[in-house]
Amino acid sequence: MARVLLLDEDRMCDVFEVVELTDSLVKARSPFLFEIGEQVKLRIEKDGTVHEAVARVRAHVGPGDDKVTELEIASRGSARTMVTG
Repeated sequence: MARVLLLDEDRMCDVFEVVELTDSLVKARSPFLFEIGEQVKLRIEKDGTVHEAVARVRAHVGPGDDKVTELEIASRGSARTMVTG
């Protein structure tokens, strides 16, 4: 299971429900409607690794309250092992 967090200055905000995650694209539901073309900073946690990325809002697809936001990953930092506990 993957988790994507929005990085806002010094805070991590859990505002995404990940629908699909590939190396170049995040598809997620969010209560927030980001602007098409807007760049956002993300923290991506998957399979015991974590890295930061910059993504551009590509589209909002789907009907009404079931919209999925597509985030195209523009750059990605090096993966690190995630420490829990």
